[in-house]
Amino acid sequence: MQNKNKTVVKSMKLLDLFRTYRKLSLNEMVQLSGIPKTSVHRMIGSLEDMGFLSKDSEGKYTLGMLFLEFGQLVADRLDIRKIAYPIMRDLRDDLGEAVHLIIRDQNEAIYIEKLDTLHPVRLFTKVGRRSPLYAGACSRIILAHLPEKELEAYLDETELKPFETGTITEKDKLRAILQQSRANGYAISYSELENQTVSIAAPIFDHTGHVVGGLSIAGPDSRFQDEHLPTLIEKVKRAADEISQKLGHFH
Repeated sequence: MQNKNKTVVKSMKLLDLFRTYRKLSLNEMVQLSGIPKTSVHRMIGSLEDMGFLSKDSEGKYTLGMLFLEFGQLVADRLDIRKIAYPIMRDLRDDLGEAVHLIIRDQNEAIYIEKLDTLHPVRLFTKVGRRSPLYAGACSRIILAHLPEKELEAYLDETELKPFETGTITEKDKLRAILQQSRANGYAISYSELENQTVSIAAPIFDHTGHVVGGLSIAGPDSRFQDEHLPTLIEKVKRAADEISQKLGHFH
């Protein structure tokens, strides 16, 4: 807790519960957080007064509307999202598959924009969803383009946990795939975060040449047959390159 305000840290711990739970009572927050009831009562009173929490007629708490306002401010200020959107729309309309835009947030990747597939069968993904950098094509294409020291530090401190049948859990195998993805300029994943799905991703770079995000298409494996992959890969790479160029990156 050095250099951290304990009350703020505990308050964030309470708010963090709402990533998983839509509604919580005072007692549920006490049980889940392990924070004493008197402290929880005091903190949620302040959080409610400031608009971070809202209490319903049953006495249960939900996230307040202030988060919607802050969330929109963050979204509006992400230049990459504004620049990428029309290119993502064209890619979705061309291929008919879901298109995702992902950026790095420390040791995770976070979805900041999504355009749904035109098909009735679709994946469960949404803006705000997080995934580890090692799992899934779009996350891994970011990892593949990190500086060597940063990449090795990440691999040293990260346990590769399986999510679905295709998740890569061996570090030597992951290193080889990352090297190949970096050389080829794209990543492809099979059933890594969700079974019977395929994702194809390409990196997005800023004006300094640093990777700042990933662009991907994803869908059920039945729609990603081997004979179609070269065309899909080329179109995803081209769209990612276009976004990179608009961010000031030139090869």
